Amino acid sequence: MKQAIKRSVAAIVLVALAVASGFGIQQLYYAIQNKNYPTAYSEYVDKYSEQYSVPKDVIYAVIKVESNFRYDAESYKKARGLMQLMPGTYEWMCGREKIDPGAYSIDDPEMNIRIGTCYLAYLYGEFEIWDTVFAAYNAGHGIVRQWLADEQYGKDGHLINIPYPETSSFVKKVADARAVYEKILKRSEK
Repeated sequence: MKQAIKRSVAAIVLVALAVASGFGIQQLYYAIQNKNYPTAYSEYVDKYSEQYSVPKDVIYAVIKVESNFRYDAESYKKARGLMQLMPGTYEWMCGREKIDPGAYSIDDPEMNIRIGTCYLAYLYGEFEIWDTVFAAYNAGHGIVRQWLADEQYGKDGHLINIPYPETSSFVKKVADARAVYEKILKRSEK
């Protein structure tokens, strides 16, 4: 009788440990995912996501891939800020928004997210496919228009081949990050 009780207690303890470790592993996974895929600057992402009708997961994914959330990031091509805007693109989009680009620093997190999100919205209005938007964000919308016009690279408005390895890699990284952010944001809504 004592043996049966000991076995039952041992079985209950093992089941409890298995359940606890399974729950702990999932929580640990989420914590690591949230650390690797932060949602910093959420007040600006929320505001400009709504204002420009760009999904939050897209904005976070671009920030993650472009600067890894470093507001003072600068590329070798002189792109700057969280969303790695080229100064010419920043000035052009500020003009479209009737904002004096000299009144704000391109590195200012709010302005960088606002103009970067506005640019994503502009590109989406032109291309209507997020992977194509990501390619245009990286390579330039004029280049992407040329690719789409060439059967070697585009078909029916879709890019089928991206000739720039950097742009091809960028599109994949942003799409992958977007998939992670989509899950993170769905979890946070629960």
